Amino acid sequence: MTFEEIKEKVRQYAEKYAARKGYILNPNLEELDLVYEGLAKRREQYGAQYCPCRIVLGDKQEDRKIICPCVYHEEEIERDGMCHCALFFKPE
Repeated sequence: MTFEEIKEKVRQYAEKYAARKGYILNPNLEELDLVYEGLAKRREQYGAQYCPCRIVLGDKQEDRKIICPCVYHEEEIERDGMCHCALFFKPE
């Protein structure tokens, strides 16, 4: 699978997840594309969609927490209006 195909899968996943949870995706398309790229690079490198804004430690149990959507995203969206990576946003 090419990098662009991986990135497209990431995009499709994010759109479906956001719709299902009632979130919106980052309205800044440049920022959104950077997050997609980061997730795709992680997926290509590690085989999983690790958050691009968090550190992969190499500990499978701990790293599982940062697979997008990470275990922190709902709390962050509720508190900050968006997740740490600025992928998912609370609707206005």
